[in-house]
Amino acid sequence: MAAAGFPRSECALLLVALSLLAALGSGNCAAEIGPPEVQLESVDGVVKVSISPPEANSKEKMWTQHSFSYNAVIWKKSSNAEPKNRAIYPRDIIDDLEPETAYCMKVQARLISEAKRGYFSPEQCINTTRASNGLPCPTNITVHALNMKFLLNWDNHYNKNVSFNVQYLSGFYKQFYEDYSNKWYIVAGCENISHTQCDFSSNVGTSGNYYIRVNATNGYNRSCSSKEIKVDPCVINEIGPPSVKVNSGPSLLRIQITCPGEENKSMSECYEFTYRIQYWENSSKPEVENEVVQQPFHTISNLMPSRAYCLKVQAFTRAYNKSGQFSNVICTETLSDQMSPLVVLTTFLIAVVVVLVLAVVIILGIYLSYKKIKYVFFPSCKPPSNIESFGGQLFSNLYILTSEEPAEKCCIIENTIQEEANPTDFKNYSNSKQSSRDSGNYSNDDDTLGSKVSEETLEQEIV
Repeated sequence: MAAAGFPRSECALLLVALSLLAALGSGNCAAEIGPPEVQLESVDGVVKVSISPPEANSKEKMWTQHSFSYNAVIWKKSSNAEPKNRAIYPRDIIDDLEPETAYCMKVQARLISEAKRGYFSPEQCINTTRASNGLPCPTNITVHALNMKFLLNWDNHYNKNVSFNVQYLSGFYKQFYEDYSNKWYIVAGCENISHTQCDFSSNVGTSGNYYIRVNATNGYNRSCSSKEIKVDPCVINEIGPPSVKVNSGPSLLRIQITCPGEENKSMSECYEFTYRIQYWENSSKPEVENEVVQQPFHTISNLMPSRAYCLKVQAFTRAYNKSGQFSNVICTETLSDQMSPLVVLTTFLIAVVVVLVLAVVIILGIYLSYKKIKYVFFPSCKPPSNIESFGGQLFSNLYILTSEEPAEKCCIIENTIQEEANPTDFKNYSNSKQSSRDSGNYSNDDDTLGSKVSEETLEQEIV
C-alpha cells in the first residue's frame, strides 16, 4: 500500500480500519487500539518527541486521552543492535542518544487498566545532532536524599567563570499533550550560583514526582540543559538511623525509639515505620536476638539480672521495601532482682519524709479550720469600756429578758355608735357609765381602767 502512494500514517490507519471490519465480521466486538501519531525533532543533541493519542482525529472517542500510556522502541538504524524499550510521555525528550547518529523509533499506546495494547505507529528515523557550540551542557547530575533532604550535585568542567541555574518541573505536566516548556521553575536559592550543589528540599512534596535539570551561563552565553533527573521523593529517599533511649530495670530493658528525621514531618507522611531491634549479651560469644515492633515503646524482658546487654535499632517500611540505617550500639546493664540495702534505706527515708509532711499539712489544716469555726459561731466580742462599767453592772445583764407575769386576757364588746356624738350625749354616756359602776356590774379593776381610757379618748375626739 505504501508503494501505491499512501503515506505511512494513512497506511496504518487503513490497516486498523480493515482489522476492525474483520473483527466485526467475525462476531468479535472487542475494540482495538489504533496507532498513535508521533513527531520527532532533533535539537542540541537531544530528540524531542510529540505524541497524539490514537483517537485524536476521531469525532467519537471510546477512551479518554489521559487513559493511555506509551511505550517506545528505539534502535540504531545502521547497526544490528537490539532495540530498547522505554516508557515515554506524550511530550518527552530523549537525551541519552549518541550525537550525529541515525536512530529509528516506533510508539505503541497501552491501556493498563484493561491490559490492552494497541498497534505500533509507523517507524520513523532521525539523525541526532551535536550540542550547540557555546557552553557544553552540565554533566554527571546526581541526587542524594536522606531523611527527605534532597541535594543535587553536578560536575564543573568549565574553564570560565560560570553560574548555574537549577530548574524543576512537576511530573504531572508530562502526562498531558500540551507543551509544558513554560512550566519549568527556578529552584529557590539555586539561581545564578557558583557552586555545584543545590538543596531543593523545599520544592519537593511527598506526592507525585519531579524532574530536575541544570544549565550554565557565562554572561550572554548559555549552555544547553543537562539531562533531566526524575525524582520520586518517597522512592529515592534513604532512611537514616532512628534515635534510641534505653532504661534498664530488674532483668529487663525499656526502649524508646524516635523515628528517623523526626524534625521533618514529610517522613511520617511518606512512610509507616516498623522497627527491628537486635540485642545481645555483651560477652565473648554473643548470640544476636531479633525483635520486630511497630510501636516506638518496647520492653525486652526475661533477661539475666546484673548483666550487660547491647542493642541497635533499624527502621524499615514494607510498603516501599526500604530499610534504613542502624542506630549506634547502646550498651547498658540490667538491674538485680533483689533490692540493695541502700535502695531500701532510701525508700524508707523518702516514705518517712512524705508521712511527716502529710501529717504537718493535716494538723495545720485542722487548726485553721477550728479557728475559723470558732470565729464564725463563737465570736469573742467585748463592749466598750465606758458601757461595760456602767452602773457597776455588766452590759450583758441589760439584755436579760424577764418573764412576764401571766394575766387574764379579757375582751369587752361594746356597741359602736355610728352617729356623731355631741356634748350632751357625752354627759349622758358618762352618767350611764357611773350608774353601771355603782350597780356593781363591773367590778374588775382592769375594766375600770379601760373605761377611763375610752372616756378620755372619746373626749379628745369630741374636742
